[in-house]
Amino acid sequence: MANLYDRLSRQFPKDRGAPFATLPGGRVVTYAALEARSAQYARVLQGLGLAVGDRVAVQAEKNLDMLMLYLGCLRAGAVFLPLNTAYTAGELDYFIADAEPALVVCDPTRLESVAEIAARRGAPHVLTLDAAGAGTASARADAAEPEFATLDLPDEALAAILYTSGTTGRSKGAMLSHGAMASNAFALAECWRYGPEDVLLHALPIFHTHGLFVATNVTLASGAAMIFLPGFDPDAVMAALPSATVMMGVPTFYIRLLKDPRFTREAVAHMRLFVSGSAPLSADVHREFAERTGHAILERYGMTETNMNTSNPYDGERRPGTVGLPLPGVCVRIADPESGRVLPQGEVGVIEIKGPNLFHGYWRMPEKTAAEFRDGWFISGDLGLIDDHGYVSIVGRAKDLIISGGYNIYPAEVETALDELPEVRESAVVGAPHPDMGEGVVAVVVPREAGFADAERLTTQLRDKLARFKQPRRIVFVDELPKNTMGKVQKSLLRERLADSFQS
Repeated sequence: MANLYDRLSRQFPKDRGAPFATLPGGRVVTYAALEARSAQYARVLQGLGLAVGDRVAVQAEKNLDMLMLYLGCLRAGAVFLPLNTAYTAGELDYFIADAEPALVVCDPTRLESVAEIAARRGAPHVLTLDAAGAGTASARADAAEPEFATLDLPDEALAAILYTSGTTGRSKGAMLSHGAMASNAFALAECWRYGPEDVLLHALPIFHTHGLFVATNVTLASGAAMIFLPGFDPDAVMAALPSATVMMGVPTFYIRLLKDPRFTREAVAHMRLFVSGSAPLSADVHREFAERTGHAILERYGMTETNMNTSNPYDGERRPGTVGLPLPGVCVRIADPESGRVLPQGEVGVIEIKGPNLFHGYWRMPEKTAAEFRDGWFISGDLGLIDDHGYVSIVGRAKDLIISGGYNIYPAEVETALDELPEVRESAVVGAPHPDMGEGVVAVVVPREAGFADAERLTTQLRDKLARFKQPRRIVFVDELPKNTMGKVQKSLLRERLADSFQS
């Protein structure tokens, strides 16, 4: 048992002058500076009267001080609650009312509205932090002592609360413990052969599991370094690549890089690993990336509630269209969504997960928590299968399942067939109300060549790939798919827009 920060810090370089992060403009932050700055933020929290278990809600642009505040929360026993910068004041009001944070940190430009919400909801403290790391939060840290004795905490102590997207109801706060996050960080570091010589190109947001817990915790758990970019910009990424050994991204990152003529085999010959997650990576993009660069992207699978569950192997075949094998200590099974009966190998059902990586439930929602577990297994809501080699494939969310004429249609299968066509860059498939079939399949396609809109040509090519009932009854062409900040296609928006596709 130990505080997550303590476990991570045991892996820091013996020479604390070693670099932890290189910022835009070339400033280098050492591990010694990390220890001092995180200590200052821990002291700020204690100075404000925060106790173990008190929540710290943060809605700020990506900056290194936000990471230091996260580490300060770990050290002081506070619960870090990062919030998407795209959330509106109305959404923020819900999170503050639900989580009851003792401290809210926001961008200075939002101070007036956030302070009003905080006062109304009883949050006693509001501080600011801007994209450059300046504000009243960092000013208080500047004035604090740079030493702090990290609190000893049990495995089950809460480290963070992350709110889910709320696409099927109000957002739920997933409670993540020090023990769960530690188990995941070290399992990933082991599986991905991470070491102190690695340099991560970090262009992900840090209000999300991928950028905050996977990218950051794995780096710290290895005593490695990172190039800390404010976001994904092709020019900045290309400039940083020569100094990196690892890149973690969402599929959108890799799709955009493939469009860049500078992104060549020679440009990435020195790279050790490319990792993709947060949204499905199409097999087509996987193959195109390998052909262009000689690197097979390593795709993994995780959730807000579980951290990471599976990963394609570092050594061995990284299978396009799969999310790999269960991580050490993590068990994955496929069950019938209704009965819970464990299904035979190769059959499609709901993915259920068990292991030390699991969350401790939803914040103040015991009934919802109980409903999401079955005999100690977390019911993910993702539909998938396990092949005869143990690789897990995801065929879609249970809520995305299309039932047409009594037949079950998994969108991922149709999307895979579409993405393999030479005319298609990427696709998304949804169901729309149909007067005869219940639901009809609608494909939304981003073509490789601007202006291409020949639906019949695509339909003809699908005839030998998909059974008739799976084939799209309508194909819509768009310049780009609607995606959230983590690159996931927002299918709920597509369903709304295309709801009248088959209405007369």
